[in-house]
Amino acid sequence: MPQITRIVVPIDFSEYSKKAFRYAIDFARSFHAEMVLVYVVEPIVYPADFSFGQVALPSMERELLQRGEEQLKNLIDKEVPDGIAARSIVRSGKPFVEIIQVAKEENAELIIIATHGHSGIEHVLFGSTAEKVVRKAPCPVLSIRSPERDFVMP
Repeated sequence: MPQITRIVVPIDFSEYSKKAFRYAIDFARSFHAEMVLVYVVEPIVYPADFSFGQVALPSMERELLQRGEEQLKNLIDKEVPDGIAARSIVRSGKPFVEIIQVAKEENAELIIIATHGHSGIEHVLFGSTAEKVVRKAPCPVLSIRSPERDFVMP
């Protein structure tokens, strides 16, 4: 049986990521593993005009990071059952890069991530965070697709 002691769970507070979070709770309970919830804020860049180039908005980014920390703390306090270890990490950057970096830093044995498929040109141009995590992760990744058949009860 594989030994899973730490599970990384990316959260963006969508219903999709909350579903993956519920899967992670059951896995953490089954394996007596710690959950590391990760929220990533993409840096906000505003195209000012052609002469100055792009302008970063650090105050808005700081606010989003702070709000993310508060929401993760609230999610852990309200949704994680007693007896399951959980903590949060909030980062700024490209989501797939930061999720992979956290998994490496934390020596995670599993990432549980939500996905819902892009289609057409959007997928060709951007791909998905989950797809990039699956391809580059340092550990196995369980991707949770909605709506499909569940084996974890809501």
